[in-house]
Amino acid sequence: MFDVGFAEIFLLVIIGLLVLGPERLPAVARTLGGFVRKARMSWISLRNTIESELAEADLTAPIKKTSEELKQIGRELTEASTFKSENRKSATAAPVSTTVDPSEPDPPQEPDSGKSENA
Repeated sequence: MFDVGFAEIFLLVIIGLLVLGPERLPAVARTLGGFVRKARMSWISLRNTIESELAEADLTAPIKKTSEELKQIGRELTEASTFKSENRKSATAAPVSTTVDPSEPDPPQEPDSGKSENA
């Protein structure tokens, strides 16, 4: 981040000795070190939080997609169920006798014209 070498640090210490004096320089250095440490820890904490939020977002995207697909399937099933129940109601409106009298002969079959129904 900061490209500070030995020469820059040495120059800052010399300037600090001249401005602050030898009595106050160690206390100021300790205070500055504490600030740098706190700033670094805050940055690491912020970075970890952002990374965890991004990882969580990456995990929740497929879950949301699957949830939407399941909701769509549920809607389709509900529509199919409603359609079937409507067909049953219309079929029960005109009752058809399903009992077969064994004494009656089979109804005559229509001759096959040679064409299939799908053609």
